[in-house]
Parts: sequence; C-alpha cells; structure tokens
Amino acid sequence: MAALTTVNDLLDGHVMLDVECLDRIYLNAYVPNLQVGGQVVSFMTAHLGYPIPSPAILERIGTAFRRAVRRFADDNHIPVVRFGKHDRKIDVMGPYLSSRRRPVGRG
Repeated sequence: MAALTTVNDLLDGHVMLDVECLDRIYLNAYVPNLQVGGQVVSFMTAHLGYPIPSPAILERIGTAFRRAVRRFADDNHIPVVRFGKHDRKIDVMGPYLSSRRRPVGRG
C-alpha cells in the first residue's frame, strides 16, 4: 500500500502561517532573492516591467492585494471588522465568535 501524502507534508518548509496575536493574522512572505541588494530594483524593472523603480509600485501592489482580500471577503460573505482606537476587541468580536461556535462532532 502506498504511503499517504498530506498537504502538511507537501507544504512543510515552504509555507508557514504565523499567528502573532489573537486579533490579527499577518501574512508574512519571505522571498530570498529580494533580500539581496539590487534585487528589488530588478523585480520592479525586469519582472514587473516598470522603467523606473519607485516605492509607488510597492504601494500599488499592496493596494491591489488589499482590494483582492476585500473582494474575496465580500464574495464569500466574510465580515471584515475594523476596530476603533479604544475598542475592546473581545467585546466587538464576541457576537461573531458566539455565532460560530458549534458542537464538535458529526452534524
């Protein structure tokens, strides 16, 4: 009988989800080539095709990513919650969390 390969086996060492605090999930990407001097410029000019490297390019990429996340949330009816400066996160999230609690097991 062949050994079963799991998703965890495939992604081991390649992808990591790092939860740094209870109210946020950060997506951290590590691209080794972009950690070397000059590679960010090469990425913007050669790969993306911009004639002049500029921080504005990175802002566009970030904005496009945020829009895509928002569109995904909207399309899949996933609430996006923004917290105010003095909000207690547990108070704001309480109704969302309690509506998602389900008994463990078959159902």
